[in-house]
Amino acid sequence: MSHRRTALVVEGGGMRGIFAAGVLDEFLQEKFNPFDLFIGVSAGAVTLASYLAGQYRRYYRLSRGPMNQKKFISLTRFLAGGHFMDLDWLWAYAAAHDPLDARMATSRESREFLVGVTDVQTGDAVLIRPDASTLHKTLLASSALPVMYRGFVELSGRLAADGGVAQPLPVKEAYLRGARDIVVIRTRPANKSKGWFLDAFMATLFLRGYPAISSRIRILHRVYKEALVFIHNPPGDASIFEISPPPQFRSARLRSDDETLNADYELGRQAGAQYIMKYRAVQKQPVTE
Repeated sequence: MSHRRTALVVEGGGMRGIFAAGVLDEFLQEKFNPFDLFIGVSAGAVTLASYLAGQYRRYYRLSRGPMNQKKFISLTRFLAGGHFMDLDWLWAYAAAHDPLDARMATSRESREFLVGVTDVQTGDAVLIRPDASTLHKTLLASSALPVMYRGFVELSGRLAADGGVAQPLPVKEAYLRGARDIVVIRTRPANKSKGWFLDAFMATLFLRGYPAISSRIRILHRVYKEALVFIHNPPGDASIFEISPPPQFRSARLRSDDETLNADYELGRQAGAQYIMKYRAVQKQPVTE
């Protein structure tokens, strides 16, 4: 019997990534990792990196700590021409206080870890397989949400931005790379899509000098809906399992209080435990001809 490639795809979403962090921490605690392809964008790539590095509750600590500080998110700084989200400060803080084990996250050749970014010049989605020396900068680029983060990140001589702009849910990409069993961890409830007005307004106002990425942002809501259609109607030779927050999920993209983060993290833990239980029950079933 040939091996079916198994993929884990994690959506971004800023502070909403606390749900994905809960799922992946449950996977870590249960020593559960049947996957050989990993794809993450933005916060999803950051949570995946911590999972692959075996760093339990790292994203939870960052969410409860520096990500909720004014040094990270500041409207006053933004109105004065600076970052609304100061990722440079956050990455420096994390490196000093809760460093990512980049070597562990990228060391296994048998497990392909891909980080999604958006090419600023073309607007195209680009998936990068970083090594230990490039992981931190690649994650920074994948999280650099245009407008909220002033400027872009240079990778191999090209400017890159948040991976969720061009490819917010790269599930079809996992399929095209040979995965036939795909698990996608979302940070929006299953029936929730993405709005368009605010994204289009911000792109028009702030990104006139970057037409390719501005155009991408304007169609982002359509790209997102197309990805949902693929998830809910996969090809006949593929199985896609969606782990998504329940209706009581309350975390917002940019800021959430500690009580909300704790509650939504626990929702993720519960969803992770439920998936592991279903997976192990299926594995115990006898194979029939």
